[in-house]
Amino acid sequence: MKMLVLGAGLQGCACAYDLLQSPAVSGVTLADVKTGELPPFMRGEWGGRLTRAQVDVNDLAAVQRLMQGHAAVMSAIPYYYNGPMAKAAVEVGCHFSDLGGNTEIVMEQKKLDGEARKKGISVIPDCGLAPGMVNILAAEGIRRLDRAERVRIYVGGLPQHPEPPLNYQIVYSLEGALDYYTTPSWVLRGGKPAQVDALSELEAVEFPAPVGTLEAFHTAGGISTMPFAYEGKVDVMEYKTLRYPGHVAIMRPIRELGLLANAPIEVKGKKVVPRDVFIAAVHPKLFKPEGKDLVALQVEVSGEKGGKAARVRFRLIDYYDQERGISAMMRTTAYSLSITGQMQADGRVTEKGVHTPDEAMPFKPYVEELAKRGVRIEEL
Repeated sequence: MKMLVLGAGLQGCACAYDLLQSPAVSGVTLADVKTGELPPFMRGEWGGRLTRAQVDVNDLAAVQRLMQGHAAVMSAIPYYYNGPMAKAAVEVGCHFSDLGGNTEIVMEQKKLDGEARKKGISVIPDCGLAPGMVNILAAEGIRRLDRAERVRIYVGGLPQHPEPPLNYQIVYSLEGALDYYTTPSWVLRGGKPAQVDALSELEAVEFPAPVGTLEAFHTAGGISTMPFAYEGKVDVMEYKTLRYPGHVAIMRPIRELGLLANAPIEVKGKKVVPRDVFIAAVHPKLFKPEGKDLVALQVEVSGEKGGKAARVRFRLIDYYDQERGISAMMRTTAYSLSITGQMQADGRVTEKGVHTPDEAMPFKPYVEELAKRGVRIEEL
């Protein structure tokens, strides 16, 4: 089967790398508006199975021509393109998945459900780490209980060796991270969807050494449409981002001072966007190509089973792949996208139409595929 990856950034390249490890994948097309040098882990001939393609995703006709002949399309481009990319894939008749992260766009993609069913294909938005992996784990926890009352999800991409003042390094798009810091988060409270402020309701979460104590706070986009899917079925559901202690104490004042705003302001007679200035100033300090990262994850579902209080809890701590030079964030995010695309194409995803990962992905095969890559989910 031939697979198409849109976006040749780090996540797209890691997705393509994982696809190329599978003997069932006859070819991978890696497409981007630029055709620059690939990261070291992607260098090589790959037996002629890797093809580079240049395409501007704003040119939908060119994108659809490129999609033809591929079993599945995996989108690792900015989230705001995922709506038109999903529509293009459905029109061509390709399975489609993306890294998502924006609930409103997912709801727009859901409108393609009828057409996708007619074409006999699946569209699965939000297939990375969070949203993505965490949704699949949360849904499994809910299924295992007679009644799920509380679902708490914690995820963070962190440097193994934090440096002040933020104790953070860029593990994916900084622009995307700032979106999550400034957009209200959807949760379930009293069984009803509600929005809470990002960077709010700070709490401490314990992980085994050497990770230790982390702080957790609300951010947007982490659980996709689950608060709406489980309305009236679960009392409390929330997603929080993990950082080293002290992160929010710095980032919240930065946000409240307007430094993350997108509305232009005038500075010495010129219009500038505060967030653009902030990114330009801090990116060189937070981007550490040689920095080793880790991903910490915990999903806890509590409720009742057999008339007694019960709990299902999953944990993951994953580390930078030193041998290949692939970050933990790429392993958990891009590998998840690759696994989704492969399971769509080979028929292990049986649901047709548009579904989020918690609705469409079979738990056991998905977790087994992660384990093959050394990404091991621990049940506590």
